[in-house]
Order: sequence, then C-alpha cells, then structure tokens
Amino acid sequence: MPALIDIRDATVYRGHTRVFHRLSLRIERECHTAILGPNGAGKSTLLKLLCREIYQVQDAGSSVSILGEETWNVWELRAHLGILSSDLQQGYIGNAVGMNVILSGLYSSIDVWDYQEFTKADRSRAENIMRRLGVHHLRTRCFAEMSTGEQRRFLLGRALINNPRTLVLDEPTSGLDLKACFQYLDLLRRLMRRGTSVVLVTHHIHEIPPEVTRVVLLKKGRVVADGKKEDVMTGETLSALFGTRIHLVRSNGYYQALPGRKQV
Repeated sequence: MPALIDIRDATVYRGHTRVFHRLSLRIERECHTAILGPNGAGKSTLLKLLCREIYQVQDAGSSVSILGEETWNVWELRAHLGILSSDLQQGYIGNAVGMNVILSGLYSSIDVWDYQEFTKADRSRAENIMRRLGVHHLRTRCFAEMSTGEQRRFLLGRALINNPRTLVLDEPTSGLDLKACFQYLDLLRRLMRRGTSVVLVTHHIHEIPPEVTRVVLLKKGRVVADGKKEDVMTGETLSALFGTRIHLVRSNGYYQALPGRKQV
C-alpha cells in the first residue's frame, strides 16, 4: 500500500535559498506523526511542498508523492488530506461569516462566491460540523471578529467538511491561551480516536497529543532523528535539536520542556 507521504531525495529552494538537499521522509497511513523542529528547520517549506505550492528540483530519482501519486487534482486531494496552515488563517478574508468559512472548504476557496453551488446536504453538514466544534453560535459572525481560537475551529471545520482521512496541522495552538489550547487539543484527540490520522508540524512540544506515536526531528533542512515517540523525545535529543539545555517532563501522555541545569 502506498505511503501517505513519500519524499525521496528532494532538493527544494525558496527563492535563492536551498532549504532541503536530498531530503527523504516517508509517513505511512494511519500513523499519527509529529514533525518537530526549531525556527529555520524547514517546517513551513515542508508544508508548502505537501500543498504543492512549491516543487522539488527535478533530479533523477527525486520525487514527492501523496498516497502514491505525484500529481493530484486539488478537488480529489482534499478528500484525503486536509492541510491547516498559519498562512491560511492570516490570509483568510475577514468579512467572511462563519458558515461560509466552513462551506468554502468544498471549493478550496477563501470565502464563498456567487458561482459556487451548495446543496441542502452541504449546508446541513456544515451546521453539524459547527455544532461538533462548539462554534455554531458564531455561524453569522465575521471571521475578523472572532478570537484566534474560534478562527482555528472554523478553519478546522473547513477541512472537515470534505471528510479527509488525514489532517496536516501547522502549529495548531500557537497564539492560543491555555483554555483555548486545551480545548483545541481535546478536539484533535477526539478526531484521532474516531479514525482521522494527524500529521503535526510544530516547534511546540506541549501540543503533541498522547495519541502521536512517531516523532521526526527536523533541523536545518535535515532529519536528525526519527522513530517512536518515547525513543526520540528525550532531554538529550531535544537539547541538541534546539541548541539549549532542556529538561523534559512527561505527564498524562504530554511532554513539556523546562530549562535544564547549567554547569557552574
């Protein structure tokens, strides 16, 4: 069976800057995975590569495939892979109302437009999603008037309306207060337990849910560690990854990083 994501020997540039040199990374289906790395590791470039916003250098033996296919029609891909990025949140039209944010996922658009058609079943599904996410009372509120956490829930709903088998999340709790962070993580955990696979791209250790079983460490465009969460998530490996002494604490399946002791 083809992997969810299979990157082989990919060299990728952003402008004149080479971000990846012969990067290889394979993520199987139904494997909850976290890709963890500091700023500058190449995480945003990896997301753009998966969204097909950018492409690798066309070298012999180099390929990027999703579910075994290197080229996808966006209409078909959205039913398999829902990608939620910070770029999407920052670029979304502020006067779009909540209901339309959800419905826009059916066309992979920003807001809805007159030429787009939505059935009664589409609208009913959007209503149900908003109820599940606890934002139904905001269905007529403008996106710009929502809190950061509320916006995240609507963009999650925008992806869920296509019933994707996998969600790829870009630092989903960044900018949220503790309550909103805990609520959002609880939503993700419920989705994961119901069968939705999650690939989490982040530098926030605390937002890696207990259900994640594999962790990939990314630094300066290179995979520096890859394996079972309990093997990869250690104070030693994370200290090397972030370039500072880290004391790692684990509680209720979550990890938290504390400053490590400095030698006197």
